Amino acid sequence: MAEVRHLVTANRLRDGIPVYRTSDGWSPAIADARLVPEAESKALLAAAEDEPKPQTVVTPYLIEAVEDGGTVRPVTLRERIRATGPTI
Repeated sequence: MAEVRHLVTANRLRDGIPVYRTSDGWSPAIADARLVPEAESKALLAAAEDEPKPQTVVTPYLIEAVEDGGTVRPVTLRERIRATGPTI
């Protein structure tokens, strides 16, 4: 099994879509997310929360994810649904 890492997600303020923290901002694509080990996760979240005003996102938080074959996949079902859309 792939190593569990962390990333920061939030919702974009203007339209509510899920976005993911990258090295230089936010992206609606989870593949662009900056994955970090648990030891670095709180610093990544703090940087996201300290974004200059006006903020472009609301309520950033940490989630667990794995990278498998170049694909970033959230660990929980809830976050997989947020990243890829509703289940059918």
